[in-house]
Amino acid sequence: QVQLVESGGGLVQPGGSLRLSCVRSGSIFRFYVMGWYHQAPGKQRELVAIISNEDMTNYADSVKGRFTISRDNATNTVDLQMNSLKPEDTAVYYCYFRPWATTTPYWGQGAQVTVSS
Repeated sequence: QVQLVESGGGLVQPGGSLRLSCVRSGSIFRFYVMGWYHQAPGKQRELVAIISNEDMTNYADSVKGRFTISRDNATNTVDLQMNSLKPEDTAVYYCYFRPWATTTPYWGQGAQVTVSS
């Protein structure tokens, strides 16, 4: 089993920055993908950014150049630095973890990010 705990959400003005963190605990996997999805009201959950154990990254087109994903193997964390935030970034952000050997991911409980003046 894997547990994911997010932190760092909140309210920010357009153009501002927030940093999300996700700490992973439980079973250890050598090969995995970890990252962030978001879900706005009335919409499906969508990929924001993911990073592999080999530091390969993938970003949604809407966040390229504004968001940066990073991981720390020593602390089992993945962070999402969000800059130049826009109102359309408002959503619940979910931490995501999937070992390569499985097709079923683990999800965090979600962190609300609201971008509003």
